[in-house]
Parts: sequence; C-alpha cells; structure tokens
Amino acid sequence: MAQRYVMSIDQGTTSTRCMIFDHSGRLVSIAQREQQQHFPKPGWVEHDALEIWRNVDRLLPQALREARLDSAQVVALGIANQRETTVLWNKHTGTPIGRAIVWQDMRTDELVEQLRGEPGAGEVIRRCGLPLATYFSAPRISWMLENSPGLRERAENGDVLFGTMESWLIWNLTGGSDGGIHVTDVTNASRTLLMNLDTLDWDDELLSFFGIPRPMLPGIRSSSEVYGKTTRVVPGVPIAAALGDQQAALFGQTCFSAGDAKCTYGTGSFLLMNTGNEPVRSTHGLLTTVGFKIGTEPARYALEGPIAVTGSLVQWFRDSLGLINTAAEIETLARTVEDNGGCYIIPAFSGLFAPHWHSEARGIIVGLTSYITKGHLARAVLEATGWQTREVVDAMNADSDLTLNTLKVDGGMTADHLLMQFIADVLGVPVTRPMVAETVSLGAAYAAGLAVGYWPDLEALRRNWHRAAQWTPRMSTNRRSTEYANWQRAVELTFGWMRPHEGTR
Repeated sequence: MAQRYVMSIDQGTTSTRCMIFDHSGRLVSIAQREQQQHFPKPGWVEHDALEIWRNVDRLLPQALREARLDSAQVVALGIANQRETTVLWNKHTGTPIGRAIVWQDMRTDELVEQLRGEPGAGEVIRRCGLPLATYFSAPRISWMLENSPGLRERAENGDVLFGTMESWLIWNLTGGSDGGIHVTDVTNASRTLLMNLDTLDWDDELLSFFGIPRPMLPGIRSSSEVYGKTTRVVPGVPIAAALGDQQAALFGQTCFSAGDAKCTYGTGSFLLMNTGNEPVRSTHGLLTTVGFKIGTEPARYALEGPIAVTGSLVQWFRDSLGLINTAAEIETLARTVEDNGGCYIIPAFSGLFAPHWHSEARGIIVGLTSYITKGHLARAVLEATGWQTREVVDAMNADSDLTLNTLKVDGGMTADHLLMQFIADVLGVPVTRPMVAETVSLGAAYAAGLAVGYWPDLEALRRNWHRAAQWTPRMSTNRRSTEYANWQRAVELTFGWMRPHEGTR
C-alpha cells in the first residue's frame, strides 16, 4: 500500500508555501512563491488576492511533483494564514473587491479613534477579548463598505463575501463561484473583533457596532475538522484544518497544555501562551484569543503578545542603513563588542504593539555617544527583540496564574545564537528550538491529520517533537534588572510622538 502524507498551505505576509509532511512530521517537499507588496499611500499595505490564489494553484501540484507523489496519497490538507488581512469578493464571479488590506495597514487609524468615542466601545474588548485597534479585521471591513459605492447594499444581500486568507482559499479550492464553501475557523474569527469569545459565534452587538452585515460573513468552524474536499487544483483532497499562522505555530510546537508557550521570530514576532479551556481576560495589554479547537472538543484559549518589529529591524539595519550586507551578518557584527555601550533602539516604526498599544509612538535611538560603533548598534538591534519579548512575558505572567518556565521558539531569527542566548538571559528561563523549524506549516498539517485519523491523538504529536538546540540563562540578576530598567525608560520616550492621524496620510 502506498505511503500516505499530509499537505499544508502557509499563506504568509510575504509569500505562500506548500509543504508535504510524512507520519513522523518530517518535511518531504516544499514549494514557495513570493507575492507583491503594494504600498499605495503612507501607512497603507495591500495584497492582490487573485495573485495569491494563482500562486496556490501552481504550488500544490509543484510540491507533489517534487515529492514524486500523486494527490491520491494525500490524506488531508491544512491551511495556515496571515491572520487579520481582509479580503472582500463578489460571490457570483469570485472577483475581489479591490486589493486585500493587510494586517500591517494603518488606514483605519482615524476610524478607530472615532469608534473609541462611540457608545458601546467599552463592550468590544469584553465580548471579543481584543482592543479596538487598526490591527484587526472589522475596521477594515467597515472602511471598505463605506468607501466603495453600493458595496454595503450588495453585502447586505449576500452578494459580497468577507474572509481572511484561509476563507478565500477554501472557497476557491472547493469550487469558487460554483459551490465554494465559505467558512473560517475559530482562531481566525477570533481576530476580527466580531466573534464572541464565550459563544464562539458572530456577536450581533459587535456586528451592529461596526456596521457589518451578517450575510457577508463565513460560517465559523473548529480548527480541525473536514470542511469539504477540493474540486480544483488537486481534486478530491479533504480540507481538514485551518488556523491563523501563530496559532498553527502553537499547535506545531505541541503547546497543548496550559502554560505551554512559543514565540515565532520573523518580520514581527508573536508570543502565545496556552491558558486552557477558559479565556483569560488580559489587564496588561495582551490579546485574549482562541488557541485552537479540535472537532467537538472545547476550545483552548491563549494569551498573545504581538510585537510589530523584530526581523524587520534587522532588514532596516541592512537595507536602509547599509551597515551589513546580509541579515546573518548582524550576529558577527554584534559579537565585535561586549555590550550595547549604553545604546538602546526602540523600533516603534508603526507604533508599539503589545503590551503598550501606542499607535502614535515612533522609533528612537537613545544613549548615543562618540563611543558608539556600528557593533554597538548591531547589538542594540538584537537586544530590542529580547527586551520586547521580556515585556510580553511579564504581562503574561501578571495576567495568568501560570508562570513561563520554558519558551519554545521558531522562525528565521532563531538561527541567531547570540539573540537566542540574550532572550534566555533576559527571561531567566531556557529557550528551546525544535528539529522541524517550519512549525506554522507543521501545525496546520498536524491539525488536518488529526481530523482524518492520520494521527490518533495529541500525545502522538508530542512524540514527534524533538529539540534541536537549547539556550540557558547566564546573565546576572542585577544586570538583568538594570538593563531592563534602562529599556523601559527608553520606551517611554517614544510615547506621544505623532499627532493624531499624522502618520497615515
């Protein structure tokens, strides 16, 4: 009998990847295509949803060819996706309504400020666990409905559909305008500002507050169940999982128990802690979100601390300052000095995310003297990621009855050993990296495989996790406290820098 495999799609901010995994969780093949980033105005970030769909159309067969497999050997397909990115499309033609508005986009800044002054604004976070912010989908939907003539009426009639990227891809893979299935999963729905965290359904009061018609919304399903079968590209494959990319990484890192936590270090970084079967309402600037839901089992919730700028700070150091030629060179440069020389870089390029949520903040470099070299700046760049991680972990420990004792890490920045050691130092706990680095894709594959019985239970997935590297704390308690206090003073200097709406025009 031919060996069976699980396929996953990772639809990310900069590219789309298709991967195939075997029963041991080993990566068998990978196919990848980048998508164009559109920046039509300052603060605006857009994607072409049709380009992304065309990429998926090419990538799935390519991954099968490279693995020398037939689609009949694929038992399930799972999808992980950039989360809050918003797509509207014509139900009858499959044509997107303009470009997709990406999660980094800040055009709704003024709208969000207006909404904060509306009656009922205080109910938003209580119902959905998220603060009113430009980061999430609902303000983008409202903006699109208001800025495209006739669109609201069409949406009310059910002729226009909304989805995040997994909804758009599932709809297209299952037939598109010819019977496509319009669904989302609880993790993605929990990032819209529209889903009630307790009922796991669209909330009528939130829909009314944002002025969003229910007919345009997808049905909410669990993260691991069979939604339907593909009718296009690779026909006949069960689509059996969907998770937001960071929840997929949580799943791929096998963070199945309360207190388990992971951080994915990429362009931005995202730290999630599993908090169990009950949502923990944050009072320290974190997001309360759904971690995952397997079939009919109760949902598992998580606290999340999104950090806007980590890997992109290294890119800025390389591309805008020209101080290194490749991202990997920053570690070598940073090792030319013993410390940061008293220099700190706060990368609030688009405001500060968790736990501060200051959209008006802007980046600064403090502590500059004639002693500072590019080596000190390189170290300050890396340390910015470590201290931002510390801020989020402190908030998580304060919000929950749980204490982080190990941080599992993944993403491109984990190749930087100096950075990983610094994170262990400032947290005071071990930092571990798994053998399989592609945890987002692996998490989507795991959830899909569970839904069809390819893997029997969570314990089988835990047995697949193997440690590749570990860093243990070395920094003294006194130095850690002193440096953290310096960082916090520097962060406060970024507050209130931009006047309202100045940065999005």
